[in-house]
Amino acid sequence: MRIRRVLSIVGMAVFFLGISMVLSMLVALAYRDGSAKAIGVSALITSALGLSLFRQYKHKDESDLSLKDGFGIVGFTWIGASLFGALPFVLSGAIPDFSLAFFESASGLTTTGSTILRDIEALPEGILFWRSFLHWVGGMGIIVLSVAILPYLGLGGMQLFKAESPGPTKDKLKPRIQQTATLLWGVYILISVLCLASLRLAGMDWLEASTHTFGTVATAGFSIYNESIGHFRNPLYEYIIIFFMAICGMSFAIHYRALSGQVTAYFRSAELRFYITIILGATFIIYFSRLGERLPMEQSFRESLFQVVSIVTTTGYGTSDFELWQPVAQVVILALMVVGGCAGSTGGGFKVVRILLLGKYLKISLNQQLHPSGVFVIKLDGKRVKREVVQNILGFCMVCMFVIVVATFLLALNGVDVLTSFTAALSCLCNIGPGLGDVGPTENFASIPTPGIWVLSLCMIMGRLEVFSLLLLFLPQTWKR
Repeated sequence: MRIRRVLSIVGMAVFFLGISMVLSMLVALAYRDGSAKAIGVSALITSALGLSLFRQYKHKDESDLSLKDGFGIVGFTWIGASLFGALPFVLSGAIPDFSLAFFESASGLTTTGSTILRDIEALPEGILFWRSFLHWVGGMGIIVLSVAILPYLGLGGMQLFKAESPGPTKDKLKPRIQQTATLLWGVYILISVLCLASLRLAGMDWLEASTHTFGTVATAGFSIYNESIGHFRNPLYEYIIIFFMAICGMSFAIHYRALSGQVTAYFRSAELRFYITIILGATFIIYFSRLGERLPMEQSFRESLFQVVSIVTTTGYGTSDFELWQPVAQVVILALMVVGGCAGSTGGGFKVVRILLLGKYLKISLNQQLHPSGVFVIKLDGKRVKREVVQNILGFCMVCMFVIVVATFLLALNGVDVLTSFTAALSCLCNIGPGLGDVGPTENFASIPTPGIWVLSLCMIMGRLEVFSLLLLFLPQTWKR
């Protein structure tokens, strides 16, 4: 790994993070909430240090980055961005404890949506805006943004994209990776504008509409109210958010193709069909399990659909307390936490395509028991899936389970009960937000001891980078030139 080259690009990403703080400072000035100075100082510190790091280690070699460099840049950028993203919380006094501020910042950037705040509504408007804006920045990834502008700085970006998106499928829209990144950002911005306009026209004010747009499009989950979306008691808001959460849980590559005139791309994707099937199936299971609550039919269906879409896309918004639902409904919610969104979406989790391919692999394994001499091939959308892809998926699942077990053990070691420890670890690694127990949908993570806060923060970053990208930084071979 060429550490100087890595630090240079990390510095550039940090610089742009600092520049992005200016928008939150303007919001603070508009509301005169007293946080403008703290955000301004944070922006100055972050952008100055980032620019200094970039200029000091900038290399004249314009050759493409190596795979090791890519993993180093991805890992250190997310850690560095989380560190500097915590500055507005600390300097404004909103979250004076740096460990908790780092957790909140990492939760925002990784689009997890878990929080340590007991009274969200007590925060100044500028800080609330920054907290939600972290979602939007992290939604498509700081690295993808960097890839889009790297050509202007004479730097290549292919390995960055590989390290940022190590999923089972690669859908490269254009020959040059920076063009791909730019196209993805274009779709992302378009959907954001449509969501913002929809919520604003439905009746939200500008702060409510913008912050909830950030959380919805990034499938993240920070709200500016303690009761999340349930604060509004407005079915129209909920249906709008359901729609945009659902489409942002789909692959942005498919959206691009549809916008380019290839609308049939939606119907040709096996992953998308499976994704919709999961949403509808889980919604009806939960809906029928709640018939005993004797709620109005529309309300029960809406609450069930909202929570299913919120959890499967790893958004984490809530309109009701699913800990009060029937055990079968809670089991479905736990299963959805694992599934996550589609590959190429802003959602977290294991990804729908991995679950789909594992199902196909299981079916073939059973058939091979009946027909030992048979030759079976796994196909996805009519194309043969290589055996190495399935092996990588199995390895990914095993590593994720190992991380969850270790994180659960470390939390339990710090006195956290088993249910809370397990669901907190699962929630943070899959970038969901709420769990069960003391971190349920109406609770927060403030009760987790400080060592546990750092464990969960690492889990969030690890989950956002799909585990391997961060774990590779701990291997000695990664650091060899």
